[in-house]
Amino acid sequence: MASSKEYLDFILEQLSSLGGISSRAMMGEYIIYYQDKIVGGIYDDRFLVKPVGSTLKMMPDAQMEIPYEGAKPMIAVDNIEDREFLQNLVEAMYDELPAPKKRK
Repeated sequence: MASSKEYLDFILEQLSSLGGISSRAMMGEYIIYYQDKIVGGIYDDRFLVKPVGSTLKMMPDAQMEIPYEGAKPMIAVDNIEDREFLQNLVEAMYDELPAPKKRK
């Protein structure tokens, strides 16, 4: 099942005051970027983020979910209604995320 544009728009609105938030469509789903680093994505209308130390610390009881067949597990963010929490989560992740790959 592909994710809805409405769900993507909601997540982007929740993160809008951070600045540097963007998305890219990928096979019916969406990759979410913060200052050019991938923080996670929208998969089947679920916001999933990379399992770095800060996300595990901020959401110790969160469920790990597979975004699509063959992918590594990611952390499901259930508290999407809390704008401040989402923004703090993405900001906390930033330093732990890998640098963007250079395009050839």
